[in-house]
Amino acid sequence: MSNHTVHAVSSAGAVPVPVPTAETVAALLTALQRREPLVQCLTNAVVTNFTANVLLALGASAAMADLPLEAGPFAGVASGVLVNLGTPHADHRDAMREAVAAAKAAGTPWVLDPVAIGLLPVRTALAAELLLQRPTIIRGNPSEIICLAGVGMGGRGVDSVDSPDDALAAGRLLAAEFGSIVAISGPVDIVTDGVTDVRVHTGTPLLTKVTGGGCALGAVIAAFSALSDDRLANTVAACSVYTIAAEQAAADAAGPGSFAVAFLDRLAGLSAETVLKLAVIR
Repeated sequence: MSNHTVHAVSSAGAVPVPVPTAETVAALLTALQRREPLVQCLTNAVVTNFTANVLLALGASAAMADLPLEAGPFAGVASGVLVNLGTPHADHRDAMREAVAAAKAAGTPWVLDPVAIGLLPVRTALAAELLLQRPTIIRGNPSEIICLAGVGMGGRGVDSVDSPDDALAAGRLLAAEFGSIVAISGPVDIVTDGVTDVRVHTGTPLLTKVTGGGCALGAVIAAFSALSDDRLANTVAACSVYTIAAEQAAADAAGPGSFAVAFLDRLAGLSAETVLKLAVIR
C-alpha cells in the first residue's frame, strides 16, 4: 500500500463540465496529426519500442530521454512528458524526479503511470513521492489507482484485480486532492476530474495480450495533453482514439501477434471521420 492516504476533498460548489463529444475527439485527433507533438517518455524497458512505434504511428514524435542531466532539459522543450514506473532503476528514478521538476517549471503537462505499485516497495514509494508533485494526468489500471489513493494494496503485479468502477471513488479522490485528471483503464475506460466522470466504451481484450498495451496509452495521453487547455477532453480523446484503433485492429487480427501489427496500421490510418462514426463516449 502507498505510504499516504488521500483525504476526501469536498466537491461542494464544483460544477460538472460537459462530457466531451465524438466531434471534440475528432478535432483533437486532427490537431495532433497537424502539430506532431513531441513526447518525452521515461518509461520501462519492456515497452520502449512498442511505445515509440505507437506514438509514431499516431502522428506524434517520441523521445526516450531518460538519463539524469538530460531528462530535465528535455522536459522543458517537450510537448508532454510520460513518467512510467515499470522498471524504476536508480538512475531512472533520478531522471524522473528531474523531468517532473523541469516539466512543472516549464508548464509542460506530464502523465504519471504508477505501474505495479502495491507490494513492490521501490516503485510504490516513488509513486507516492511523484504524486505530491501534482501530475497533470494519472493513468493506471484499477488496482493501481486504488493503491495510489492509499485505499488498497494493489493488484497482481501489473494485472488488476479490480474493475474500473471499483476504482472510481479512488480516482475521484486523487483528482480532487491533486488537481489531476485520472484515467482508469479497463474494459470500459473511465476518465474523471473528480466531478465529471466519462466512460469510453470502445476497445478490445487483445490490448491486454500485448506487452505495452496499457503503457503506450500513457504516452498517447501525454501526446494529447499538449493540444488544448481542456485536460479532461484531451484525456478522453486519447483513450477514445487509442481504443477505436485497437477495436478495428482486433477485427483484422488472428491473435496477439497480428493484432500488434494491425494496431499500428490502424493508428496510422485513423481519421477524424472514423472517430465520428465509431466513438462511444458517455
